[in-house]
Amino acid sequence: MSATGSVYVIENDAALRDSLSFLLASSGLTAQLFDSAEIFLAAPPPLHSGCILTDIRMQGLDGIELLRRLRAMGHAVPVIVMTGYGDVQLAVKAMKLGATDFLEKPFDGEALVEVVRSALLPKWLAAAKSGWGTDLTLRLASLSQREAQVLNCLVNGQTNKEIAREFDLSPRTVEVYRAKLMTKMRACNISELVRLAIKAGAFPN
Repeated sequence: MSATGSVYVIENDAALRDSLSFLLASSGLTAQLFDSAEIFLAAPPPLHSGCILTDIRMQGLDGIELLRRLRAMGHAVPVIVMTGYGDVQLAVKAMKLGATDFLEKPFDGEALVEVVRSALLPKWLAAAKSGWGTDLTLRLASLSQREAQVLNCLVNGQTNKEIAREFDLSPRTVEVYRAKLMTKMRACNISELVRLAIKAGAFPN
């Protein structure tokens, strides 16, 4: 099944905007560029197909407020947010507001294209709730109570030391739990762990 629709890129940084445009175009994807969320919302394109790729931190209207307004307008268009390093809490907030996925900068070009193509697939939401969603739920259910608690703390942006103090553990023990979480959830890094946890329904709106 091929990806369809335009990618609406919303990014203040002109250099990054142009780089994203080139990357998407070289991958056979159609991109429409917007300097800001305000410009995008002033005359929004038809949103019955395609997806939005937006930075989460922008001057003026940021990615979080954009998501709120899209939700208030009743749009169900897939939204992918780009976050800075360490913006896990913002990414969680974005996904609870309806973002489809998030990418942490600096990101790999191939990874971005893969995420965009997934968002452009027809019936993306139904697919996410079918077998793949069930598999994620099973991964989540395989966690022990302590592993689930550590996961919750990681998603909320807490450090290993903070988690250790909260549960009266050593930082080394927290590292062990974290490694087990990565293995059971099949995540390569904390960003992917957060995405998988939210998509599995661990942290509903």
